[in-house]
Amino acid sequence: MLYRKFGSTNLETSILGFGCMRLPTVEDADENSDVGNIDKEEAIKMIRYGIDNGINYIDTAYTYHDEKSEVLLGYALQDGYRGKVNLVTKLPIWKAEKYEDFNRLLDEQLTRLQTDYLDIYLVHALNKSRWEKAKELKVFDFLEQAVKDGKIKHVGFSFHDKLEVFKEIVDGYDWDVCQIQLNYIDENYQAGLEGMHYAAAKGMAIVIMEPLRGGRLTNNLSPEVQAIWDSASVKRTPAEWAFRWLYNHPEISVVLSGMSTMEQVVENIKTANEGHPNSLTEEEIDVVNRVKDFYHSKIRVHCTDCQYCLPCPQGVAIPQIFATYNDASIWDDFAGGARRYKGFIDKSTDASLCQECGLCEDACPQNLTIIEYLKEAAQALQG
Repeated sequence: MLYRKFGSTNLETSILGFGCMRLPTVEDADENSDVGNIDKEEAIKMIRYGIDNGINYIDTAYTYHDEKSEVLLGYALQDGYRGKVNLVTKLPIWKAEKYEDFNRLLDEQLTRLQTDYLDIYLVHALNKSRWEKAKELKVFDFLEQAVKDGKIKHVGFSFHDKLEVFKEIVDGYDWDVCQIQLNYIDENYQAGLEGMHYAAAKGMAIVIMEPLRGGRLTNNLSPEVQAIWDSASVKRTPAEWAFRWLYNHPEISVVLSGMSTMEQVVENIKTANEGHPNSLTEEEIDVVNRVKDFYHSKIRVHCTDCQYCLPCPQGVAIPQIFATYNDASIWDDFAGGARRYKGFIDKSTDASLCQECGLCEDACPQNLTIIEYLKEAAQALQG
């Protein structure tokens, strides 16, 4: 296993982290089980195999697996395994209504995990509104006191919002680590590569989630994408290509993988053993770029989600509809897109409400013909 310096801290972490959001499950789970429908025996076996083979970064959260992931991980880290890893979980900021809730939640998590301290504690899924709530409830005072009390060692946040919000949060506190979504498709999505460089320049450790975009980059590949991978002189699985592209960036400390099978654990460890920074050749980078360009060529609406078109006087969720349309096209999943679009209909935010007033088109810096695109999206997503 290869290891990297964890930002400005004194930690060295395995470049592959074990994410406990997609653990193996069983259909006939005991309703009284304290780990829910997680396959307890197999999940513990997988986690311990990963640790035995060099993984020392284990990530979970309060809400994963219907709030059972932390409980399962508490069992997995018995028998001496706790001391071998950097244990990470997250503060569910949306469950806090007052300052005292922070301590209650942390103590509950420590109990679930059967430990008296966390190596890293992240404020979970920060966006603009949660960031404002965190500041209002004085989350920084809580984090600093928890560090003084020895309950946590390092603090950070995970993130889902726009780049400018990310930079504001990075600048808003002396964080140790940030967790962002990044893969070769999402170079400019949310924090993106620019955010990664911005945080790294301030000494923050960079942890990556969604390296395979929820499996989209590996499952049910189109013949065109598979042909590009097959054209490479070096033969790798799509998962290997995705991980190696991330490991190629020296700014990244850890790439998380939510592994569901032992086969995935074994394959990802093998890939991590070769994940040196700046190790991809120009030819290999070109192969990845060709796959990326193919996916990007299937984007139907080049909306940047700037939201200048909002609020729509009729309540139409313009950027969200375009994102749904683009995803359906990129991944050739119009059935899934139709299910998501039904949610807009149910909430009365779908394209049929458009009155063609043109205010959105006047405001759009991309000069998109929004009215026509909304009609196109609705037709495609409603079948």
